[in-house]
Amino acid sequence: MAGIVGAETFDHVFAGIRFDEVEGSMLYAFARNEDVASDIEDSYSPLVAAVASRVLRKQVDVVVVMPKVLQ
Repeated sequence: MAGIVGAETFDHVFAGIRFDEVEGSMLYAFARNEDVASDIEDSYSPLVAAVASRVLRKQVDVVVVMPKVLQ
């Protein structure tokens, strides 16, 4: 991901993210706060889904990112 979005953006946006589980074609993740979770879902969800699909060798269509406080 860092190679695609750039190291600075990766460090700012994806620092502390935890990918939790895949259920069907949905990937669940937790970000450090609500603003970051919303930013990832709005701006990076298709990219995260594509990378996750390749890494997991399983189709990921939807990425749901929640703030860690809801964990």
